[in-house]
Amino acid sequence: MKFALIAAGIIFGFVSLSWGNVMPLKLQSTAFNNGSSIPVKYTCNGNNISPPLSWNGEPNQTKSFVLIVDDPDAPNGTWTHWIVFNIPATTHELSENISSGFQYGKNSWGRSLYGSPCPPGGEHRYYFKLYALDILLSLPAGASKSQVESAMQGHILADTTLMGRYKK
Repeated sequence: MKFALIAAGIIFGFVSLSWGNVMPLKLQSTAFNNGSSIPVKYTCNGNNISPPLSWNGEPNQTKSFVLIVDDPDAPNGTWTHWIVFNIPATTHELSENISSGFQYGKNSWGRSLYGSPCPPGGEHRYYFKLYALDILLSLPAGASKSQVESAMQGHILADTTLMGRYKK
């Protein structure tokens, strides 16, 4: 009986590996951990630069990634800080202070660059949301968040979130 259970476990493990990813999509940063404070360097009180990000565990069918960073605690509703889309499936990181090499959408300031955390009061949460897609988006640079989200519909293979906090 014990041998049968071990053999079944080995076979199930092999089948799971052959079906696709064992690990879920995971997004991380060397600058901060999920749920912790974003260092001042990456905010309006610091250097106003994007933090380093890296990921792994995407599905085999991934053709591109989309990154959307927003703040749901903004006084007038969710504030979008950064939109990066058509990140090639072969890319697994965005370096600190990245500002070229990819397609960028317009943030809530109307700019296509990273807009760092700068809460008007209290502590805010900043969600770095990464999506693995089965397509490249047919959108021009400067697309809005709603255009990007609409184009992604039906094409999201996996998603993950890294959340950081910041208070001035």
